[in-house]
Amino acid sequence: MAGSNTAGQTGNSNLLNVRQRLEMLEERLSPYASRSHRSQGRERPEEPSLLRTEFQRDRDRIIHTNAFRRLKHKTQVFIAPSGDHYVTRLTHTLEVAQIGRTIARALNLNEDLVEAMSHGHDLGHTPFGHVGEATMDQLSDSGFAHSVQSLRIVERLEKDGEGLNLTWEVRQGIVCHSKPRGDFLEQDLAESLTLEGQILRVADSVAYLNHDIADAVRAGILRVEDLPKEVNETLGTTHSQRIDTLVTDIVGASWDASGEGDPATEGTPGITMSPPVRHAANLLREFMFQEVYLPLGKSEESEVAREIIRVLFQHFVERPEQIPQAYFRHEESENQAAVDYLSGMTDHYAIRQAEALQPGISRGVFSRVPLV
Repeated sequence: MAGSNTAGQTGNSNLLNVRQRLEMLEERLSPYASRSHRSQGRERPEEPSLLRTEFQRDRDRIIHTNAFRRLKHKTQVFIAPSGDHYVTRLTHTLEVAQIGRTIARALNLNEDLVEAMSHGHDLGHTPFGHVGEATMDQLSDSGFAHSVQSLRIVERLEKDGEGLNLTWEVRQGIVCHSKPRGDFLEQDLAESLTLEGQILRVADSVAYLNHDIADAVRAGILRVEDLPKEVNETLGTTHSQRIDTLVTDIVGASWDASGEGDPATEGTPGITMSPPVRHAANLLREFMFQEVYLPLGKSEESEVAREIIRVLFQHFVERPEQIPQAYFRHEESENQAAVDYLSGMTDHYAIRQAEALQPGISRGVFSRVPLV
């Protein structure tokens, strides 16, 4: 028994060094990188982990949430698609994390922070994607943005109303990841957003532009030849070519962020693209708005999705007793509780709930969705 106790004590002593070793490895990162042991901290102080850095703990907390699991049945662009290979919010999230980590590793920045904020950035998306988000924005007393709702989920809704108590850096990246239409790289974020947060913004765009092209081709509404000539010539004509071109260019154009650039460079470097690739990427983004996103917003599926959101929202605002009590833990109004409850639904669940209230509301356009 004595030998067993000694072995256990030795093991615990070794564990105490694991997190410290990981934090020491972070000291080898770029001088511009975020470091977990220098985090601005959590709203509620906690004892550090034996095995994980603070950003690693945040990543793990996010992927074990109900909100993260629900992403597998939430729309990316095509609403409740009939095919098995269309992108969902979950597969999109994993692609963003993969692209973001590739960029962060190449630039010697903090991969764990990029991964954590990537996994959390879309938790607040409504059912039916941006169609649902726009409809919810019209219905909510305070408006609605999925990035703000993602932050609300990790701060107030998950873990039975306690929130996840994430670090400041992860929460900042989540709430600041959304981008306006146009050249979002024109925004000066060097002073306000971590480099890892900037990586999330650009990785999000690289991911969705490319998988949305693949989905549009799969759906028969777009051909690669239809893309602007400059886009095909600059970025490539295949999924892998475009991603490789964009990621490689981002790393090259942002090289100063690695800490290995010209030491005479003044100020904090940012995450960017070279002028020709940036122009092609913006051209592609606007093309996708005009030829895919806006037309899909006028489709029959989108009209049905809007009606489903409206019916469910009105029902729950008028009958708040049917909203689970978990959504009233912070004395929310009926309007806010309905927003939180409805925005957390998957596409399939929202369709089933609406069909139970108004049979036939989905008009048969979501034929693959089980309604019972």
